[in-house]
Amino acid sequence: MNIRKVFQSVVLFVMIVSLPAVAAIPRTYYIDALTGKDTNNGLSEQQPWRSLQQVNSHVFEPGDQIRFRAGRIYEGQLKPQGSGHAQQLITIDQYGDGYKPRIQGNGVMPATLYLLNTEGWEIRNLDISNYGPDVKAHRAGVQVQLSDYGIASNIYLRNIDVHDVNGSLVKNDGGGAGIIFSNGGRHTRSKFDSILIADCTIKRCQRNGILVNGNWSRTDWFPNEHVVIRGNLIEGVPGDGIVPTGCDGVLVEYNIMRDCPRLLPDTESAAGIWPWSCDNALIQYNEVSDHKAPWDGQGFDSDWNCNNTVIQYNYSHDNDGGFVLVCNDGSAGASQSCGNKGTIIRYNVSMNDGLRTTGKHAGFAPVFHITGPVVNTRIYNNVIYLPERDIKMDSTLVEMGNWFGYADSTWFANNIFYTRSTADYIMNKSKRNIYSNNLYFGTHLNRPADKTAVTKDPQFQAAPLTGMPGMEALKVFRLQPGSPALKIGAALPDKIATDLYGTPLSLPPNIGVDGK
Repeated sequence: MNIRKVFQSVVLFVMIVSLPAVAAIPRTYYIDALTGKDTNNGLSEQQPWRSLQQVNSHVFEPGDQIRFRAGRIYEGQLKPQGSGHAQQLITIDQYGDGYKPRIQGNGVMPATLYLLNTEGWEIRNLDISNYGPDVKAHRAGVQVQLSDYGIASNIYLRNIDVHDVNGSLVKNDGGGAGIIFSNGGRHTRSKFDSILIADCTIKRCQRNGILVNGNWSRTDWFPNEHVVIRGNLIEGVPGDGIVPTGCDGVLVEYNIMRDCPRLLPDTESAAGIWPWSCDNALIQYNEVSDHKAPWDGQGFDSDWNCNNTVIQYNYSHDNDGGFVLVCNDGSAGASQSCGNKGTIIRYNVSMNDGLRTTGKHAGFAPVFHITGPVVNTRIYNNVIYLPERDIKMDSTLVEMGNWFGYADSTWFANNIFYTRSTADYIMNKSKRNIYSNNLYFGTHLNRPADKTAVTKDPQFQAAPLTGMPGMEALKVFRLQPGSPALKIGAALPDKIATDLYGTPLSLPPNIGVDGK
């Protein structure tokens, strides 16, 4: 035996085995529901695939691009396979001229666009519906799901139109949603890291708009991270608008929810934008109006099992419920819930909230509903405006409720409570409430003690008008020179640099949302 040749063969084998795998060259695949054929290779506009089934049967590689011909309707479920990564996302988009590619689920599958146990995707410019012959629970337009997966990163949904999803109106039955991220499993804890839902529209979807679910129990705390929900329009949705669950540091900004129809049964509660079981949620520059849920129905909510929620620079108006709910289920054990601690509500405007006059809970709609043993809530530099209203409507500005306990250590400062109705305050058995440097204009019954109160007209730039949409409408709440609200506010307890309009704050601060 030639030992030298054997040695050379072994070395050559080791070198070949040790060579790094050659990455697949990213490809672009085209789909055209009219001119395509599934027998084509799909690699050019002249050789497109035809069906969603063909797309679903292929496993895509990092950097691949999937392009649907605009102006076409595709029937069924889109369930693509494969994973990309931050440097090479797999992308889905349109090509050609015309309306966005329409993918119609027709209620056949629970979700029209369905991603399961995958990551590294950017999906944009699709039109998605999932309207079945009958209402069905758990129905969605878009669902991104993890099951015993681990950490899924870099999933981005941009400029997707989701509409006409007839899920259940009952939350306990499973509800339904326009867009839902969910994770679970029994063996491997899963979560999302770095997801974005931006510039999408959610219209005529029931029950809910956008949900991002996660592990919520404090004994199994494994929160989603780097979640951003930005610039979306939610319209004609009767239930919850945007609800992140089991997240740390979620950012919800520049979204609009409006025209919420009264479809929910009297047993149901819902609100506009609210975190549940989240830490360090930041909710800012959003507008919620016309929410008509039979219970709750507020524009915003800081819910239980949350730490350090910040609700700032938002506009709430014409909601059947009030402006904001802050709540904690006092019966939930420490293994499940951390309670509700450290909520901050600042530099927001509430206009004409609390309109509920029908249904089981008619006449209950305080602007601030603070219920249960919430702790250390700070509410400052907001403007609350109540116009003249029907006697059947609730004109309570603050109501402290009982949910197996009452609130402790709530601080109201530098707020403008402006009413053309007879306003009221109901503090019940809540304790250590502090009211400081607030401005009260109009008739206020049972007003809490406020040694530094101001009771003069704040002198807004213009007379506020109800039903005014858009953040531009809030310019009327700037203060005129000589306003009694200028530079007499209490020192702010938290670090914040600008007012509602983006201008630096004066020192000492003003009362209200105008800080210059």
